[in-house]
Amino acid sequence: MQLKQDAYVVSADGENVGHLARVVIDPRSNEITHIVVHRGGLFTEDKLVPMSLIAAGIENRVTLRDAAKDLTALPNFEETHYIPLSAEEATRLPMGQAPSLYWYPPAGVPIPPIIPETTENTPEGTIALKEGAKVITAEGDAVGTIEEILTDPLADRVTHFLISQGLLFPEKKLIPLNWVKEVKEEEVRLAVSKRTLDELEHYYAH
Repeated sequence: MQLKQDAYVVSADGENVGHLARVVIDPRSNEITHIVVHRGGLFTEDKLVPMSLIAAGIENRVTLRDAAKDLTALPNFEETHYIPLSAEEATRLPMGQAPSLYWYPPAGVPIPPIIPETTENTPEGTIALKEGAKVITAEGDAVGTIEEILTDPLADRVTHFLISQGLLFPEKKLIPLNWVKEVKEEEVRLAVSKRTLDELEHYYAH
């Protein structure tokens, strides 16, 4: 299976329902547990779709199974909660930067200062790899971005990362998973040097 950044996500009957925004990876097993589908329109939202609802992923297209008819029923990737501040915490806010309020009490009732707190609904211990995440070599050099994730055809486990280097005429390199040291939301750190990466042959899609 190929999961390409910004790929179209379509329903089982071919309807375009959004695009691929993130891939959720469990670094302990290298398993992909979910994808995040960004849905546009008047009110945008990011939906967390489990891999069990994905039928196929190839080139610029991810196809969902028939069971994924109603994406609105799936959890949002992120949820925002509003946490009341104590009187002591409220005094630490910078002058003129009172938090926004989305609820107003009856007249005469004091308004407690609140702050937004955003949490991800991904499984504990997983990483929601962002589209276009940077690729960093062992020396700390940024050498490209993640363009695509390839998985084992018999399981939803990552086998390779396809990276893109350059802007005008990007070169593509296929990085085996055992070259990867660490995966974070916005970057993938390699265990190999830039020299090793330069010696790797260019990848050409078949």
